[in-house]
Amino acid sequence: VQLVESGGGLVPAGGSLRLSCAVSGLDFDDYAFAWFRQAPGKKREGVAIANPTHSTTDYTDAVKGRFTISADNAKNMVYLHMSRLKPEDTAVYYCAADWRKKYSSGWLLVASADYWGQGIQVTVSS
Repeated sequence: VQLVESGGGLVPAGGSLRLSCAVSGLDFDDYAFAWFRQAPGKKREGVAIANPTHSTTDYTDAVKGRFTISADNAKNMVYLHMSRLKPEDTAVYYCAADWRKKYSSGWLLVASADYWGQGIQVTVSS
């Protein structure tokens, strides 16, 4: 199983980025997906989750209205569209997959998953 993130980088405050996660080695329809992030010296935290049918999403309060998680079942891709970025969004972002029968809306609060990507750096300059 592989989850490979791309699209990170350096962006000025107020800018936008789209992170992509290429998923392989598992049945895409059997998994819920999420994006987590970890800033230096902080715990990994949930940013956005999509339920197993990828039709319902949820976000941590800090990014509501600015970030959007989406999934393309035909391409086995998961995306995180980030807009109006702030310096406090600076972190390593991780794509995560969890088996559908384990899914709950509480996943945002628990940094646990069956599979993780390697992480990608997002830096927002002030």
